Amino acid sequence: MKKILVAVMGMLCAAALVVNAQDATTSKPKKTKLTAEQKALQKEMLEKYDTNKDGKLDKNERAAISKEDKEKMTKAGLLKSKKNAAETTTGSSTNAPAH
Repeated sequence: MKKILVAVMGMLCAAALVVNAQDATTSKPKKTKLTAEQKALQKEMLEKYDTNKDGKLDKNERAAISKEDKEKMTKAGLLKSKKNAAETTTGSSTNAPAH
């Protein structure tokens, strides 16, 4: 009877560890709040490139953003640079900004 009880408790502990590990890998990253400067730049870019005035930038509108404005938004932390995006998807960077 004790052997069965120990085996069942061991299996329950192992199952709890597996479930906890799965929760840790599937959680969404925390969203950070935008600063006043970031909000102002975001509003400026929306006004400049939102051609259909729906309050969102669709695929075509995002494609029309100039290189200079993309750099401005990346520097402000509103866009991920291609370098940072590649590093965060591979997990090789430890100093990439959290978004």
